[in-house]
Amino acid sequence: MKIVGAAACAAGIAHTYIAKAKLVTAAENAGHEIHIETQGTIGIRDNLTQKDIEDADIVVIVADIKISGMDRFKGKKTVEVPTDLVIKSPKNFIKKLESIIK
Repeated sequence: MKIVGAAACAAGIAHTYIAKAKLVTAAENAGHEIHIETQGTIGIRDNLTQKDIEDADIVVIVADIKISGMDRFKGKKTVEVPTDLVIKSPKNFIKKLESIIK
C-alpha cells in the first residue's frame, strides 16, 4: 500500500514530528510505502508532489488543526485523525488503513 499525507499539531513542533516518525516506522515495518509532509511553525516540509498523491492508495491527515492544501486530495480515500491517536497506537492505525484499502 502507498500512503501519503500530512501531519500538523497546534504548535507545529513536537507532536507533528513524533506522529510522523511513529507513523512512518509503523508503515515501513508493515511493508508499506509512505510519504508524510509536515506543516507547522517552520512552514511545510517534505512536500508531497502531485505524482505522490496520484499514486497513493490512501491519504492520511494526522492533525490537531486544519492543514493547508486539502483540495489536493479531492477524490482520494482520506482518513483524518488527531496526532495523539497515531502517537499512542501507530501499529493499530496502520491496520485500520489496511482494512480500508482491502
